[in-house]
Amino acid sequence: MAPSTSARIPGYPFSSIEPLKEAVRVRLAPSPTGNLHLGTARTALYNYLYAHRKGGTFIVRLEDTDDERSEDHYTVDIIEGLKWLGLTWDEGPDIGGPYGPYKQSQKFDHYAQMANQLVTKGSAYHCYATPEELIALKEEQKNSGKPPRYDNRGRDLAQIQIDEFVKEGRAPSIRFMIEEPRIIAWHDHIKGEIGIETGDLGGDMVIVKSNGMATYNFAVVIDDIDMKMTHVIRGEDHIHNTAKQLLLYEALGIKPPEFAHAALIFDTERHKLSKRKHGEAAHISQYRIGGYMPEAMVNYLTQMSWTPADGREIFTLAEACEMFDLEKVSKSPAVFDIKRLNWFNSHYLRSLPIKTVTERALPYLTNVNISAYTNAQLEEIVASVRDGLTILSEVLGATRFYFEKELPVEEDLKKTVLSNGSSRKVIDNTLKVLPSFPWGDHKGCKSVVDGMGKELGLKGKELYWPLRVALSGKVQGPDLGSIISILGAERVKLRLQSALPHCGAS
Repeated sequence: MAPSTSARIPGYPFSSIEPLKEAVRVRLAPSPTGNLHLGTARTALYNYLYAHRKGGTFIVRLEDTDDERSEDHYTVDIIEGLKWLGLTWDEGPDIGGPYGPYKQSQKFDHYAQMANQLVTKGSAYHCYATPEELIALKEEQKNSGKPPRYDNRGRDLAQIQIDEFVKEGRAPSIRFMIEEPRIIAWHDHIKGEIGIETGDLGGDMVIVKSNGMATYNFAVVIDDIDMKMTHVIRGEDHIHNTAKQLLLYEALGIKPPEFAHAALIFDTERHKLSKRKHGEAAHISQYRIGGYMPEAMVNYLTQMSWTPADGREIFTLAEACEMFDLEKVSKSPAVFDIKRLNWFNSHYLRSLPIKTVTERALPYLTNVNISAYTNAQLEEIVASVRDGLTILSEVLGATRFYFEKELPVEEDLKKTVLSNGSSRKVIDNTLKVLPSFPWGDHKGCKSVVDGMGKELGLKGKELYWPLRVALSGKVQGPDLGSIISILGAERVKLRLQSALPHCGAS
């Protein structure tokens, strides 16, 4: 948005180059009306990183003023998603500090008290317009080609009109008066200079609904005041909300926090990432449940719109906390590319400690007897396949052959591999040299096979494929020495013997 030279609200902006005079306090304030969105997760990361970079406080609170759409299972999903990402908060749900567990719905009386203060000051008023009247107003504006907005009809009601509405039993909402024309301007830590015309804000806004429920824009301001927020970091879809909220700070006589609005996340075709278009792919739970590593998601979301000064692509959450610079977050829309996320995930699958990867893989090893192996052997099993995995949910398909008693072999492999004359020779001779295998030594087992191949004059596919098919049911997969070593003498012997009837004459 183009910089504005219009008069600013007194008391801000606060220059980004001024030294901070108070400890940084930031918050993530999701509404439990849906699962944790990728965009909300990235906002959480930026708040967390900024707080840790500045030695400040990161808070989580739930903005559940939408009583019709807020649901407990969404709260659970949001909390689980944040914990999965490793984003611990200093105050808020599950912490038990002065603000936790915290929900806006617990403060209705406080919001009403603050709203009545604005009514008393003349900055707000009781509006008796009915839902039917407001719907009719929107229809009229739509038919005349005008943008939908409240026409401020309730501002100057005569007492006789108010008395009549009360007699009719109308429950009033409370609306905040928005002065027009006026430009609300501020310095944004990401976007730079922003200016919003009050005429674009939709008229006087409801701050308390007729049912007594505070609206988002009012409750969030009161909460940020109560919790002494110094910075508000969120998506750019809140820019017009920020303009409204700055007016509320002014009316309340409170210094506002500083603001930073991150660009939205789009898909590779430049469509906004949303539940409507992308389904569960827009939510963290899709990846948490689907076998992605939290380190990969954190790394990818963080660098989606920000790159460290040294240009590195791979970094941990702790490293990002040391380097993060809010002023360097890109103004341009971010692009969510699943292929890019998969690249990060593959990296962490290969590089994290095998114990960690195995522990996370175990929930995906369903309907197989993992008790047949020790913990150390299970780590060897996962280690043997992890280089070929993109996500952990693939681990069952990659390792199932280790656990099966009877190994099914596809008919085409029986015909193309096992029916080959050299296959019987390879399997027969492997059975003969079984006692010489150094069980537990992957490289040693592979060396025995290679030595046998030299004696038989076989190598490559002719040597390895018959053994791979007999032992794993596939021609590709983990290192052959690892397969033999992990399966052990008894399993190897049984599988080789089961494959012999399918082998051609040597």
